[in-house]
Amino acid sequence: MSTNEIRRLLAALAFTPLVCIDHVMHWSHWRRERQQQARDCHYRRRGERPPD
Repeated sequence: MSTNEIRRLLAALAFTPLVCIDHVMHWSHWRRERQQQARDCHYRRRGERPPD
């Protein structure tokens, strides 16, 4: 997780108690999946293998 993502999660949980924790965690998981997808596409476009 990046510092910005951690900051956003803490803000969502601390400053807006009406937001459900399940929603916040779902968003975090979705974001990490999309980042991985973008990373994979980035390397695939260049014909390279992603670093392990």
